[in-house]
Amino acid sequence: MKNVHSFMLPIAAVGVMMFPVLLNAASLEPIDSTGVQVQQQQQNGITYLSGGIGEDEARAIQQTRGYNLHMTFSTGPKDEYVPDVDVVIEKAAGQPVLTLSEAGPLVYVQLPAGKYTVVATHKGEVRRDTADVGSGAARNLVFHWGGEN
Repeated sequence: MKNVHSFMLPIAAVGVMMFPVLLNAASLEPIDSTGVQVQQQQQNGITYLSGGIGEDEARAIQQTRGYNLHMTFSTGPKDEYVPDVDVVIEKAAGQPVLTLSEAGPLVYVQLPAGKYTVVATHKGEVRRDTADVGSGAARNLVFHWGGEN
C-alpha cells in the first residue's frame, strides 16, 4: 500500500500543476467572430463591455484585458447567465459613475482606483456589493438570483 501512495503522489502533483494550463488552453480556443457583437462603450468617461450571450461572445469578453472590475450575472440552480440586469456603479459617497440598463450577463468596466458600490437589479430584485479597485488584479463580482428563469 505504501508503494501505491508514493506512486500516486507525483501523479496527483503533476495533475494539480497542469490544471491551470488546461484551463487556460480551453479559454484560448478560436472564437467565431461572426457571432460576437461586443463593442467597447463609454459613459461619463468610463469604458466598459457588456454582453456574453453565447459561448463565443462570453469567451471574447473573458479574454479582454485592461478592465479592473468584472461582473457576472446569473440565476437559478444551474447558474444560467442573465442578460437583462440594470446596473448602477456608485462612488463611496453614493454618486453614480455608470448606469446601465439591460446589461450582461458579463460586464467588464475600467474604473479609476477607488471604492465603489455596485447595485444590480434583475426583475425587481436588488443585489449590492462593494469593490475596491486599483491598478492590480481585476476585482470579480458575481451576482446571483435564486429564482427560476
